[in-house]
Order: sequence, then structure tokens, then C-alpha cells
Amino acid sequence: MGYLNGEVIKFNTPGINPYFLNEQEISKLIKKNETITQYADQVTEIYFFGAGCSSPDKHEVVSNGLSDVFNKAFISVDHDLLGSVYATCGNAEGLNCILGTGSNICYFDGKKIHDGHHGLGYVLGDEGSGTFFGKKVLLAYLYNKMPAELAVEFKKSYPIEKEQIITNIYQKPFPNIFLAGFSRFMASHKNHPFIQEILKAGFQEFVDTNVKDYPKYKNIPCHFVGSIAYYYQEELIAVLEHNDIEPGKILQKPIDELFSFILQKEGIANHAS
Repeated sequence: MGYLNGEVIKFNTPGINPYFLNEQEISKLIKKNETITQYADQVTEIYFFGAGCSSPDKHEVVSNGLSDVFNKAFISVDHDLLGSVYATCGNAEGLNCILGTGSNICYFDGKKIHDGHHGLGYVLGDEGSGTFFGKKVLLAYLYNKMPAELAVEFKKSYPIEKEQIITNIYQKPFPNIFLAGFSRFMASHKNHPFIQEILKAGFQEFVDTNVKDYPKYKNIPCHFVGSIAYYYQEELIAVLEHNDIEPGKILQKPIDELFSFILQKEGIANHAS
């Protein structure tokens, strides 16, 4: 999303993660978007918030990739957690969680983020994420632990053999995204007791492993960003309330709230959203 000459411009690109893309690949990916290239020479400031951007060397990878496209712009690169915090907490204290393809959490004291021990990725962590749930559903099917009526529907939705699954996970790029794709099966069968149990158990694991790691978790709102939190918010809220946790904002995509916050923070226009 951008703001240029009093106009709000919206566009989409595939995900940009410096753990999976180098500078040249990032530049090439962005240049595929005609809306972006149309305005590239007029852009003077860029605020980028993305997964994998928590260290200086990864900042540089993204910044260099962006600079190749926007060569006249000041560029700020930060972790997606900070962007999520701005969208949910604003300037107030709270816990901020991401439940999308992956999962993460941080505590924001109203001024800065306090690092935790989370965000370990899909191999070691990602509790309650799309990858987590996709893996649970897929394993239930492969191990023949899924109820028969659901297994029939799963096979119709994903006519893929075990060998293909193994190849996609162990030999092809982005196995986390591949696994997360199976979580979509839950949406059309959300009310089935088997799916309900998977959802509640997964959200409880996220709470136990991540939220309860913060001593003040019962005293401050717990915000969420991401498609998993958004589409299964009924089940998520039930788990939060069961644990005496105050649900905060639950946003599918934080871009609109983040955009407004950045405009206000930087004093740009009359917040153009």
C-alpha cells in the first residue's frame, strides 16, 4: 500500500523473506508488478515489515533488493512483528501474536518490543499456525487416524500420493507453505468434532508454549494477526477466554491499520486511509 500525491495506491506481491530469497530475486519479484514499476521513480520513502527481517544482515538483503527498484527512496526494513504491533497495539501495552503460515509472539510495553524465546520456525515451533495445522491434518490422513467421512473428502480435495508429499516436503522449496496448504481443509469442515478438537488443541498449545511465557498475560490484551487467527477466531477466542486471557484485535491482514499508524507516526498527510 502506498500514498502518492494525495492518492492511496494498493498492490500485492508474493511473500518476501530474506531466508528464502536473495537481493536479486527480491528485485526481480517486485519488478514483475506493473503498478509498482509505474510509480517506482516517484517513491521517496518505503517502510517494509516482513518475516525473517529480525537481524541486520537480513535487513540488508531486503533493503538492497528494494533499492534496486526504488533507487530514490529512503528505505526502512523491520521485522513483521513490529508492523503487527503497530497495527494492533498502536502505542498501548499488549501481547501481539501472529498466526498465519507461521506463528510468533512478542510483548510490547507501549514503546518497544521485548524479545522472547519464540518464532522458531516450522521445524521447531510455529504452534497454532497454518503449517502446524496443515501438518496435523495431513498426518491424521496418512496415519489413517482421520474419521472415514473426512478422509473421503480429504482425498477429493487433495488427490496426491504419499511419494509426492514426501518429495514436496523434503526435496522442493517452501515446504512450510506446502504443509500450510492442507490447513485449508479445516475451513470447509470446521464444525466437525474432529476438526474442532484439532483447532482447540492447537490454539491451546500456542497459549501454553507462547502466551503463558509472559508473566502479565492475564492483565493485558492479547492481539492476533493472520489468516488462521481470523478465520478460526471463534475457536481461538474460546481458548483464550478459557485461559482467562483478554482477546484484543484479531486482524486478517494488518496493512490498513499499519498504514494509518505509519502515516500518523511520520506526520504524512491527513492519514490517507
